[in-house]
Amino acid sequence: MYKNLDVWKYSFDFVKEIYKATLSFPADEKFGLTSQLRRAAVSLPANIAEGAGRKSTKEFIRFLSIALGSVSELDTLLLLSKDLKFIEGETVTELLDRLNIIGKLIYGLMKSLGYKSEF
Repeated sequence: MYKNLDVWKYSFDFVKEIYKATLSFPADEKFGLTSQLRRAAVSLPANIAEGAGRKSTKEFIRFLSIALGSVSELDTLLLLSKDLKFIEGETVTELLDRLNIIGKLIYGLMKSLGYKSEF
C-alpha cells in the first residue's frame, strides 16, 4: 500500500510545508506562483499513490517519473520565489533540502522497480 512508502510520507508532509510557506505570498500571486507551487507539490504524493495503484510495474515507474519531473519544477519555482523575495532564503534552503531527499527516494524506488536510465 502506497501509504507505507517513505517517499509518499515525506512528499505528503512536504505538501503541507509548501502550503504554509505560500500563505504569505502576495495576493496577486494567488493564481500564479502560489497556485503553481501548491499544484506541483500535491502532484508528488498524488502521482506516487496513483502509480502504486496501477496494475503494472511499468505504469508505477511512469507515474514516479512524473513525480520526479515535479521535483524539478518545484526546485525552479522555489528558487524563483526566493529571488522575488516571497520566501526567506533559510526557508527555501530547508524546502530544497527536503525536496532533494524526496527526489532521491523517488529515483531509488524507480531503480528498485527495475528502471534503467536512458541517459
